Amino acid sequence: MSRVLIVGAGLTGSICACLLRRELQSKVQIVVWDKSRGAGGRMSTSRPPNASSHSADLGAQYITTTPAYAQSHHSFYSELLSAGVLQPLSCQIEGLRQKDDSKNYMTPLGMGSVVKHFLSESGADLFFEHHVTGLYRRGASWEVEKKAGGRETFDAVVLTMPVPQILQLQGDVEELLSVHQKQQLDGVVYSSRFAVALFFSPDDVFSFSWGARYVSDSRCICYIAADSRKRNLDSSGLGPSLVVHTSVPFGLEHLERDKEDVQPIILEELHRLLPDLPQPISIKCQKWRYSQVLTSVPDCPGHMTVLDQPLLVCGGDAFCHSNFDGCVESALSMLSALKASL
Repeated sequence: MSRVLIVGAGLTGSICACLLRRELQSKVQIVVWDKSRGAGGRMSTSRPPNASSHSADLGAQYITTTPAYAQSHHSFYSELLSAGVLQPLSCQIEGLRQKDDSKNYMTPLGMGSVVKHFLSESGADLFFEHHVTGLYRRGASWEVEKKAGGRETFDAVVLTMPVPQILQLQGDVEELLSVHQKQQLDGVVYSSRFAVALFFSPDDVFSFSWGARYVSDSRCICYIAADSRKRNLDSSGLGPSLVVHTSVPFGLEHLERDKEDVQPIILEELHRLLPDLPQPISIKCQKWRYSQVLTSVPDCPGHMTVLDQPLLVCGGDAFCHSNFDGCVESALSMLSALKASL
């Protein structure tokens, strides 16, 4: 039985784990490590400190697909829709610019439920707070080092974390990358932003009618969502939740500041935009250093093979494009590399 490590419990890693299980079944032991305390990556859903408010999506807000991807990835959409993980997005979104033939989907249980669905289907051994710091080639295997100490051995390793984190790894990765591959990885550019989730009491009601709004008259805030309304949960008895995303220029300007120092600036601007907003009972701020991929690896088929034997492969939206379908494409391409190797 081959032992495969997938680093990153985000969308690409979870789909890759699921596909690998379905293709190779009991022939492979799948292990997933993530440095965070939970699954989701940039599709994480944040819970309020108490149970009186709805959860909120701090990262990805909804899924948009084109007719071409709706057809080529039909099995993925069909599976998620039939499982109730996805539903058509029906709320009003102010300022949304999109082509008429694309479709939007929301997640009633939050965007993190998409990742959790695929992880559950994968049957993978899932470990959180496992921060990979080094990869060392040991004959026909990889020895993987954790920040907390200790090393484990695997027959193949799949890296799905942001590219700068791949380039920071200790061990043999840097030496194995070709000059061309290093140039490609160095050229990847991410946007950065802050996200704030506000949780309200069950008695609170928003005075506006929209479910989400793209903001055009603010340097600080570019997007606001009544997250519970976006997910059709307003009448369920729990308090509403609101999500705010900052603009990319604002995120870049304040990137090296602590989120505790940036949060009051964002809330002040939110109050200017929505002066009638009730007082929240709790607030959570998130800094996304690697939010969306602005410049991906050029001419890449969805993954990069660093070494064939033992297999070391990199994937994620940086090797395709930064949305749900890009992550699916990357996972499919990594599956081909894994099957060929294993």
